[in-house]
Amino acid sequence: MDSFSEIIVSAVDKVKNAVVKIDKYVSFRNKERISGSGSGFVFSSDGLILTNAHVVEDAGRLEVTLLDGSRFTGEITGIDKDTDIAIIKIFGSGYTSAKLGVSGNLKIGQLIIAIGNPLGYQHSVSIGVLSGIGRTMRSPDGHLIDDILQSDAAMNPGNSGGPMIDTGGEVIGINTAIIPGTQGLSFSIGIDTVKEIARYLIKDGKVIKAYLGLIIHEIEIHPRIRNFYKLSSNKGILITGLEDSSPAALANLKEGDIIVEFDGGIVTSSGDLTKHLIGGEIIFKPVRIKILRQTRILEMDIFPVERPAA
Repeated sequence: MDSFSEIIVSAVDKVKNAVVKIDKYVSFRNKERISGSGSGFVFSSDGLILTNAHVVEDAGRLEVTLLDGSRFTGEITGIDKDTDIAIIKIFGSGYTSAKLGVSGNLKIGQLIIAIGNPLGYQHSVSIGVLSGIGRTMRSPDGHLIDDILQSDAAMNPGNSGGPMIDTGGEVIGINTAIIPGTQGLSFSIGIDTVKEIARYLIKDGKVIKAYLGLIIHEIEIHPRIRNFYKLSSNKGILITGLEDSSPAALANLKEGDIIVEFDGGIVTSSGDLTKHLIGGEIIFKPVRIKILRQTRILEMDIFPVERPAA
């Protein structure tokens, strides 16, 4: 076997037993029928599973199938439609769990692997490269999802909820969407954001989030500007769009501004910003934000509001 194949096989071996198929059943005319299928992965030995909210929402019953063919009934622990993340549980112990990695230090161009159940073909593997990090994606119902990873890994219906892993076999994202009619455009939610959301879903079953109304993208800051202002990080958050009448628009933020600090903390990734917004502590309070606008450093206050439910 060639060395490239060995890398892929080794990475898949580390996580494949944690990947599950999720079938959603609903009642129709007093009969139960399957209404959709997706993927997920076990992340704790007691049977907690991460997946997409749209895979499990409105289910009458969830059936979870492991790689060895074992089947279990899944129960929803928590669901957050805003970020399209859900946690379900199968009851038992000793399950093989995937190792959660870090998405904040990913590099565009690195090799990634997607595992899932596209079109019902269980435990299918596809590979690609990371094409973009820290993007904002608009969901089919119109709301914004942050900390999105873009790749060219082949995905199809049924991949949703499955893991995106790196060559070390660690999960770096949850596969969540493809754009119909396009090629080489697939999207996943960065695992840094997933871990923050999961913490609240496990504890409370729901997540309260602050809303800014920003469309963002991670970028490198020019070394000359970084050195002139003695910035400690070489990355920032580029504002590529704003929602009308949003807190960001009312604060006079503009497209092209680069966020370098938020609420006293340095932000170098979309995941960093998301951590500040989760939990509701800053809702309706003035928050100091530092930006780069062209070649100037500006500071201003922004007043986040509670994000309405999707």
